[in-house]
Amino acid sequence: MNTPTNLKYTKSDEWFDAASGAVGITDFAQSQLSDIVFVELLVEEGEEVTVGKAIASVESVKASAEIYAPASGKVSAVNKGLSDKPETLNSDPFGEGWMIKIEGGTAGDNTMDSTAYEADCAGRAH
Repeated sequence: MNTPTNLKYTKSDEWFDAASGAVGITDFAQSQLSDIVFVELLVEEGEEVTVGKAIASVESVKASAEIYAPASGKVSAVNKGLSDKPETLNSDPFGEGWMIKIEGGTAGDNTMDSTAYEADCAGRAH
């Protein structure tokens, strides 16, 4: 499982990069979902989001899932290309698979570092 140390993570499997404001789903999440076939981004550029707000919906061959904001702030960018290439979430969840960017975003109290997130995932895998 890939968990970059510069990111913050949530128990619901979202990641947040405070440096760029980027948000996406984790490697663990995409592996649990399997082949992602549909992505719907639920927020627009310029919109304010708060921690816990649904920002996207994804569907895979196995399940569907809501994706929630791990940080609060103003949406500065939306990765509209994901609608045409949802499989990017499987192949590059921490790179081209970012979903939105939050300008000046503040991570919620519910976020954890990579070590704590890996331990959380290990507990759920059993």
